[in-house]
Amino acid sequence: MTSAKGEPVLSVRDLTVTFTGAGRPAPAVRGISFDVYPGEVLGIVGESGSGKSVACLAIAGLLPDNAQVTGSIRLVGTEVVSADAETLRTLRGRDVGFVFQDPTTTLNPVLPVGRQIVEGQVALGRVAAGSARSRAVQALREVEIAAPETRVEQYPHQFSGGMRQRAVIAMAMSGQPKLIIADEPTTALDVTVQAQVLALLARRQAATGAAAILVTHDLGVVAEVARRVAVMYGGRIVETASVRDIFERPRHPYTAALLKSAPRLEARGGRLDPIPGQPPTPSALPAGCSFHPRCGLAAGRSRCASEDPASRTIESGHCVACHFAEEQAVPSPVFAAARAEAPRAAAERAPLLAIENLQVHFPIRSKVLRRTIGAVRAVDGVSLTLSAGETLGLVGESGCGKTTVSRAVMGLVPVTGGRIVFDGQTISGLSRERLRPYRRQMQYVFQDPFASLNPVRSVGDLVGEPLRIHGLYDAMGGDAWIRRLFEMVGLSPSVAGRLPREFSGGQKQRIGIARALALKPRLLILDEPVASLDVSIQAQVINLLQDLQHELGLAYLFVAHDLSVVKHTADRVAVMYLGRIVEEGDKSAIYDTPMHPYTQALLSAVPRHDVRVREERLILQGEIPSPANPPSGCRFHPRCFKASARCATDTPVLEPHPGIASRRACHHAGPLAARVDRMAAGAGA
Repeated sequence: MTSAKGEPVLSVRDLTVTFTGAGRPAPAVRGISFDVYPGEVLGIVGESGSGKSVACLAIAGLLPDNAQVTGSIRLVGTEVVSADAETLRTLRGRDVGFVFQDPTTTLNPVLPVGRQIVEGQVALGRVAAGSARSRAVQALREVEIAAPETRVEQYPHQFSGGMRQRAVIAMAMSGQPKLIIADEPTTALDVTVQAQVLALLARRQAATGAAAILVTHDLGVVAEVARRVAVMYGGRIVETASVRDIFERPRHPYTAALLKSAPRLEARGGRLDPIPGQPPTPSALPAGCSFHPRCGLAAGRSRCASEDPASRTIESGHCVACHFAEEQAVPSPVFAAARAEAPRAAAERAPLLAIENLQVHFPIRSKVLRRTIGAVRAVDGVSLTLSAGETLGLVGESGCGKTTVSRAVMGLVPVTGGRIVFDGQTISGLSRERLRPYRRQMQYVFQDPFASLNPVRSVGDLVGEPLRIHGLYDAMGGDAWIRRLFEMVGLSPSVAGRLPREFSGGQKQRIGIARALALKPRLLILDEPVASLDVSIQAQVINLLQDLQHELGLAYLFVAHDLSVVKHTADRVAVMYLGRIVEEGDKSAIYDTPMHPYTQALLSAVPRHDVRVREERLILQGEIPSPANPPSGCRFHPRCFKASARCATDTPVLEPHPGIASRRACHHAGPLAARVDRMAAGAGA
C-alpha cells in the first residue's frame, strides 16, 4: 500500500500516558512520536505491556479517567489531548474508526447488528433515521457478508467469529474515517478467516484512501500488510523503519531478538531462539534502557543500566533508541531457516495411543418435549495413532473437532462410536473409576493459563493437587518432587507459595505444565498451549516442551491452529475439517507437498516473514458449514477450488498418496501447481 506524502492524517509528538491509582504510577507510554500519512499502513509491534494498545486508545480519546496524558496528538488538524467530550465524540464518528481485538465484546449482544453499525452515524446526524437500515445493509455488503438484507436484523450470536469481525470493520468504516486503528484485529481468528479479514481491510482502506495503524504481535501479518513499522518496548518506540529494513536490517537488539524468536512457516522447524526473561511491567521499569536486563549487547555495560537511550536517526527513515545500535549484527537474513533437529524415529512397537473410527455426536433436542431431533457430528470417523516419544500435531479451523478429539481421549466427553486404545487397552466407554488409572498416564495442558489455575490457591498446592487426588503425594516424593517439578519447567521452587495472579502468562503456562507432569504421565494432550502467549514467551514454552519430551520420553498430542508453531513441534501432522481427517502424514510431506486442497489453503493463508516475496494467497471463501448439517459427499466441496460434481455425492476415503509419506481424502488430490492450473481453468462448477 502506498502513501502520498503531504500533510499527515495523524501526528503524535512526545506522547506520555501514566496511570495513577492506589499503587505507584504506571507510565504505560513514554514520549513516543510518529506520523501516519493518507493511504499508509503503520504496523506497531511489541510484547504485551509495551504500550501499543494504550497509545491507540489515547489517539481515539478512549482512555479512562485515571490516565494522565501529556504531549500532542493531532488528528486531521484537531488536538486530541485537550479536546472536550463533544469534540472527541464527533472525532470518533467522523475521522477515526476503531477495530477492536474481540468482536464478541465489541458488539452489544441484545441489539441487532445492523443497528449497531449505523447508530453512531445516526446519533451524529450524518445518517437519517429513515435511511439507517439501507445504509446498514450497504455497509454489510461492503464487507462482503452474504445476504445482508437478512443479516442486518440478526444478533451477534447468530454470526460466526469471522462475520462478527467483518461487522466490526463495517462499524469502524461507516463514517468514512480518515484513520483506521485495528488493534489485534485477527488474534482470535483462524488463519483462513484471518486472511479473509486482512484482505478485506486492505480493500476497504484502498477504496477510501484512509491511513491505518495495525497493532499486532503477529510479525507475519506486519510483513505482509504494513509499509512502516514501529517497535515498542517498555512504553517507548525503540525502532522505526520501513517494513523491509525492520525485517532485513533490524538495528535494535530487541527487534532482532523478537524476529529470531518467532516461529516461521518458511523455516525448517526445530528449536526456537527465545528472548530470555520477561518484559517489564510499567510500574516496575528498570533504570536506564528498559531492555538491558534481557539484552546481549548490554552485558557488562554500565551505560545501558543507567542511561535511557534517546531515539536517533541512523539512516534515512530509520530511527533507533540504542546506545550501541551500530554493533547490532545484521542477520543473514532474519527470516533464514531455523536450525533443525535430527528427526526422532517412532517407536517400533504398538502405538501408545490408537484412535479407531472415533465418533462424538452431541444430541440436538427440541425446546418443548426435549426429544432428540438431530445431532452435532463434532467428530465423525477419526482414526489416528501416536507412539511414545512422538508429537502428533492436530490442526484445522475452529469447529473442526480438534479439541473434542482430545477431550474424548481424556474421557471428558462421551464417545458415540469407535474406540480409543491406550497402551493396548481399550479405554473408551470405561466408567470414571476404571478410567482413573489410565488418566494418571494421560494429562491435559489447557489453552488459557489464566482460567486453568485456581486463583485462591498457591501454585505449589495446584501443582501437587493431582498427587493428592490419586493418593500418591507421599509415594511420589511429596514436597521434594514438587520442588523438582518447578525446576524442570524453569521456575524457582521458592515461588511455590505465591498465588497465580503474581505470575506472567508464560509463567502460568509453565505452572500448568508442571501440574500435568506431576503424575509422571506418558502422554500429554496440549490444547493450544501457546495461543495466548507473546511470541517471545511462546518460544520459551515450545523449547521447554521439546526439552521435557527428550528428557522424559513423552508423547504429545499437540492441538493448534497456528501452523507455524506446529512445524516447530510436530513429527507428524493430521489436518481436520468438519469432524474428519482430510490429510495426515509426516511433517515434511504435509508442509512441503500438501495434496489436499484444504491443507494447501491453510498453508497458503499463513503470513510469511519474508518481505522480499509477496505470494498470491489462496483465500477460502464462505464459512465452515455446521456439523449439525454437514454437506453430502466431501464435506469440503462447497469451499473447494477443485470441486467437481462427484465431490458433492461421493465421500472420499483417507488413503495413501502414491510416492508421498501421507494419506489424503480427496478425489482430486494433487500438488499446488495443479491447483493453479485448475483455478485458471475455472474449476469448481
